[in-house]
Amino acid sequence: MPRKVFVSLESADGLCCVDVFVRDDGSFGFEEFREDFDGGARWQALGKYDSLTFLSSEAALSSARKQVRWLDKTISDNERLA
Repeated sequence: MPRKVFVSLESADGLCCVDVFVRDDGSFGFEEFREDFDGGARWQALGKYDSLTFLSSEAALSSARKQVRWLDKTISDNERLA
């Protein structure tokens, strides 16, 4: 199912990221990626969360903050800097 990335958030060390995306059907989701040192692509999807469906980007991001261990701290640190 095609999707458009709504926001991409990278870990402080740059080795992981989370993409929050919107699908063609209007539903939202997220996925965690890690940097791929062995392959041709820069990021490798971990395939844990992309099948989850949310009604809004806010709901997807809220769930991502609970599921992905490093994400909440990264977002909190960035909020303090803003």
